[in-house]
Amino acid sequence: MKIMKIIAAIMVVFLISSRANAQNLESEFLYKISLTLDKPIDSGKSPFGTRIGYPVKGGTFAGPKMKGKVLAIGEDWLLKVDDATNKLDVRLMLETEDGQLIACNYAGIVHKNPDGTSYWRITPRFETSSKKYDWLNYVIGIGKGSFENGSVTYEVFAIK
Repeated sequence: MKIMKIIAAIMVVFLISSRANAQNLESEFLYKISLTLDKPIDSGKSPFGTRIGYPVKGGTFAGPKMKGKVLAIGEDWLLKVDDATNKLDVRLMLETEDGQLIACNYAGIVHKNPDGTSYWRITPRFETSSKKYDWLNYVIGIGKGSFENGSVTYEVFAIK
C-alpha cells in the first residue's frame, strides 16, 4: 500500500511538472494580404469534388516586418468538396518593397456553418533565398480569411 502511495505521488509530481514545462502557443501578426483573382476555370466534377482554378492577378500585403505586392503568377486550386466545404491549395509569389522574392504556399479550408458563418483558415509556409527574410523559412503560419471589397483577404500570423 505504501509503495502505491509513493508511485501515485511521483505520478502527480510528473504530471504537474510536465504541464508547467509545456510550451505555450503564441502568435505574432505577420501581415494582411489582399488577392485579386481572375475568373475561375472549372475543370468539372471528379471523384474528389469539383476542381476550380482561380488565377491570381495580383495583390498587396503589409505588416510590421514586411510589405509589398503579390505577383501575378499564382493560383488557387480550390476543391469544392460539397455545398458547404472548399479545400484550398494556393501558390503565391510575394515581392517585398525592397525587391526580395518570397514563395508562399498554403492549404486551407473554407466551411460554411449552418448558422451562416464560415470557418476560413489557412496554414501558410514560406521559402526565400533572401538573407533579410531568411527567418520566414522557419515560420509556421496560420491565417484567417474573408472577402473584402471583391478581394480575398487574409490576416496571417506566425506561431512562436
